Amino acid sequence: MAEDNLTRPDHAAADWTIPQAWNRYTSEEHATWDTLFDRQVRLLPGRVTHEFMEGLDVLRMSRSGIPNFEELSERLMRRTGWQVVAVPGLVPDDVFFDHLANRRFVAGNFIRRPEQLDYLQEPDVFHDVFGHVPLLAHPVFADYMQAYGQGGQRAAALGAIDKLARLYWYTVEFGLIRSGEGLKLYGAGIVSSFTESAFATDDPSPNRLGFDLRRLMRTKYRIDDFQQNYFVIDSFEQLLDQTLNTDFGPLYAELAEEPDIEIEAILPSDVVFTRGTQAYAREKVVA
Repeated sequence: MAEDNLTRPDHAAADWTIPQAWNRYTSEEHATWDTLFDRQVRLLPGRVTHEFMEGLDVLRMSRSGIPNFEELSERLMRRTGWQVVAVPGLVPDDVFFDHLANRRFVAGNFIRRPEQLDYLQEPDVFHDVFGHVPLLAHPVFADYMQAYGQGGQRAAALGAIDKLARLYWYTVEFGLIRSGEGLKLYGAGIVSSFTESAFATDDPSPNRLGFDLRRLMRTKYRIDDFQQNYFVIDSFEQLLDQTLNTDFGPLYAELAEEPDIEIEAILPSDVVFTRGTQAYAREKVVA
């Protein structure tokens, strides 16, 4: 939800928040949410981490229609002290980090059109709320998100947002987690996508590699299609510990002297869960 060089709309507050205007959603917009929600909750069991499904339950997100942010925030605040605030779309990096650092998750208040069910370039309310919010009910992941926001503020001062953005991309948006039943989804970009939910768990194309902070922050990623790499954490505790107990200042300085790693590369030092064929990506290039 962050991007540089954006102009704040006139109707947005100084922190870019706007009213959700829940009463203005049309019946078609609520129906679009229900369609997206219903097909994901049929697809995700067995693929997604159980903490995500627990979050859907405790936040009562199975109710019909687009969630009301005030009601959702009341339940979330009681669980982990987080709230959901509406924004008109993408927000600048400094605004995004400030909200996270203060346990506020920014969510677009618009929803895709019915013909955009499978892909929308800019995150909408379904991606932001269905994809991200359930895990904010999990105390450890909620702490990680706040720590990431605080880290983003430091990274901005050090000119290293591009490196930290890779951490967000490969964990919050497209992360996998180990469980006793195999690899499970937790990244919002996957769990909110009908097609990538199946691709990330079932397809032989992508690499699935063990989480390594330095390696991950050197690795390029793609924003226009399915991922070629997924990084696998052992637990949310591991993710929080790495974020809280790493001295990022010296790490950024070291990374600035090291070359980026190409998306599809597998290094000798990698823990490899799946050595992908990369067939999907190669077919797209040929096409």
